[in-house]
Amino acid sequence: MAIKCIARLRSRRVVQDQLQTPNEVEAEGGCCWANLPQELLWELLLMIEETESIWPQRKNVVACAGVCRSWRFIIQQIVKLPQLSGKLTFPISVKQPGPKDSLLQCFIKRNRSTQTYYLYLGLTNSLSDGGKFLLAARKCRRPTCTDYIISLQAEDFSKGTNTYAGRLRSNFLGTKFTVFDGQSPQAGAKMGKSRSSRLANLRQVSPSSNYPMAHISYELNLLGSRGPRRMQCNMNTIPATSIAPGGLDPTTQAELNPYQSTPTSFLSKSASMENSVSDQKNGGLVLINKAPRWHEQLQCWCLNFHGRVTIASVKNFQLVASPENEPAGPEHEKIILQFGKVGKDLFTMDYRYPISAFQAFAICLSSFETRIACE
Repeated sequence: MAIKCIARLRSRRVVQDQLQTPNEVEAEGGCCWANLPQELLWELLLMIEETESIWPQRKNVVACAGVCRSWRFIIQQIVKLPQLSGKLTFPISVKQPGPKDSLLQCFIKRNRSTQTYYLYLGLTNSLSDGGKFLLAARKCRRPTCTDYIISLQAEDFSKGTNTYAGRLRSNFLGTKFTVFDGQSPQAGAKMGKSRSSRLANLRQVSPSSNYPMAHISYELNLLGSRGPRRMQCNMNTIPATSIAPGGLDPTTQAELNPYQSTPTSFLSKSASMENSVSDQKNGGLVLINKAPRWHEQLQCWCLNFHGRVTIASVKNFQLVASPENEPAGPEHEKIILQFGKVGKDLFTMDYRYPISAFQAFAICLSSFETRIACE
């Protein structure tokens, strides 16, 4: 009963604020819900956070954060980062690293007629549950490239709104891609070409700003040799040490330190699409697709997706950390991202720390491009 009442507090607060003038609200010390005893309020919100652990019930946690400033402060202390809790609660969660201990199961639906892709968080082991909407992307063909505009809303793909999350851009051949974030992922980041470049040094930037955060490349197969696609992802904003035991990526360090507004840059500058080797030397995480094995009886290349992929496709892949010039350890065997086909327009996407849902979604979108030179 208490949970149902609290779920209505956010709407009641809106009505109250509309009836009162700003001076009246300030004189009362904020909304009436802010005057509850802190110990009681903490225990109550903690109970809600623990019991409402899955969607759609978890919307009550979000509603509590919107009641007033004191409630929001407590919710921020209670709700843990996705990498620790394995839960996606607020919209910002899609740009925070995934869980460390397991893969977070999601799925992507493709609409061929509108060239739109929708990312959902899986609520059960079945893909028929509808899921919790996370992100959407729309494909835009241009004379020399292809853009995928990524949005927090399913129908709004305008770059000039707060729903703009970023974009994925390919080269003319569709073999190299750049992932752009709509907001600076690190302090001092090098901004891409944009009209809003004058706002690069501000904490709140224009939604149309573009910061390169990852580069994806597919190896050319000019001789037509048999085999799956070979891809490499250079994560400019994630250090290679993040996958080591006890390692943290810059985003997590900023979240753990509330006095630091933006993560400290570990790279001197953003690498270009052709500078993949330099990324690794400078400490950037490099992901490569796990090599499949040839099955003689089935006469095809196989990967173990543990039941998450059911249809053979050239789009299917698993990404692991590249050891490059250092000895391979257990951290290089963990699947960081896997993507595969389960229906005509239905695909599974499972990811984990240190990449976010936004980064994983952008990497998977690159697999939808048709590239004859890589087949």
